Amino acid sequence: MGRRLLRGVSGAAVVLASVALLSMRHRGAREAAQYPEIGEGMLEKPEQQSQGSPAGAGGRGQTDLRLHPPEGYRSEGSLTLGDIFIAVKTTKRFHRSRMELLLDTWISQASKQTYIFTDEEDDALKRRMGGRVIFTNCSAEHSHLALSCKMAAEFDAFLASGLSWFCHLDDDNYLNPGALLKLLSSYAETQDVYLGKPSLNRPIWASETLPNNQTKSMRFWFATGGAGFCISCKLARKMVPWASGRNFLSTSELIRLPDDCTVGYIIECKVGGQLIPNALFHSHLENLQLIPTSQLMQQVTLSYGVFENKLNVIELSGPFSPQEDPSRFRSLHCHLYPNTSWCLQAVGW
Repeated sequence: MGRRLLRGVSGAAVVLASVALLSMRHRGAREAAQYPEIGEGMLEKPEQQSQGSPAGAGGRGQTDLRLHPPEGYRSEGSLTLGDIFIAVKTTKRFHRSRMELLLDTWISQASKQTYIFTDEEDDALKRRMGGRVIFTNCSAEHSHLALSCKMAAEFDAFLASGLSWFCHLDDDNYLNPGALLKLLSSYAETQDVYLGKPSLNRPIWASETLPNNQTKSMRFWFATGGAGFCISCKLARKMVPWASGRNFLSTSELIRLPDDCTVGYIIECKVGGQLIPNALFHSHLENLQLIPTSQLMQQVTLSYGVFENKLNVIELSGPFSPQEDPSRFRSLHCHLYPNTSWCLQAVGW
């Protein structure tokens, strides 16, 4: 599998030039996208406050995962979707069951900014997304090295694009582009910004392998990839020695942790950055039914899956029944974009 991982990193490189050309075209033809009005978001804090790492335990020795007032990071100028590189990680076996749902819903509102990273070629997917499908040739396994192979491809494609923000999503996320734009507009890409949601209420430990069979314990926070996260271009450039190309795989192997943990490790332990927790990102690892229906339209990402052996989806009425729309993504999309053709065709909508 290691040989295929290496081929995956080099295979993704052939599309980087086209990604850069596409981004230049997008940047030169920015248009103000129209979105439904976004209300005030939920408080930007982890679901549970946690005890941070003591000084000398690795990382920066922060005492708490604290909020950073957006005023300190506020963006100058007008941010548009054309400034954001949105990467969606998937695998061939989910092209039909998951990706078609995303293509029909939120990707239709941000198709020029969205790039899909997968492990095998698919003509149907390519017809719908054109050159924005990147076939990484990474393994389809759900191992931490296979996932890190795709993350490396995402990171390098973003760097080649020259855009201001890198946002990673999984194929079971619904992204609200308007809410994302509003959130990122509160920060500046010229600052070190790492936005996301921890899946744990405490930092995690990693053992960094040293020469002579020695290890060094490092403690850090990370944003769970299943909820999505965003990184400013300034911070991303600082990550290059540990995150670009084969370096990301080497770093992942060094700490023997998955791709999202590796991102947090690089930012907090190598670069000296810090996760800014934000409660507007959501994964299937949390109870999604606890999100108030009145606040669903304000969230940046949502998800679906199984939680505690039960179907885990948001609570939302119509226009489709749970049988027609088990993920609730289509119904959510119709609430956000009621003029969508297939929403207008829904009975009673």
